[in-house]
Amino acid sequence: MPNPKRRHSKRRTSTRRAHDHLTANSLSECPNCHERKMPHRACPKCGHYKGREVMDVEKAG
Repeated sequence: MPNPKRRHSKRRTSTRRAHDHLTANSLSECPNCHERKMPHRACPKCGHYKGREVMDVEKAG
């Protein structure tokens, strides 16, 4: 199994790792209750998806 002959420099290592950062999740607005939710998923607050209720969510309060 071949091994590297010399070590990589700090610049080369950090240049390679420049794209490894985390990105924030994209959020969309629920058309029913206007809460922020992940796209293509049922709203965790009201249980609606594509204009109809798909989950029963207990109303707090």
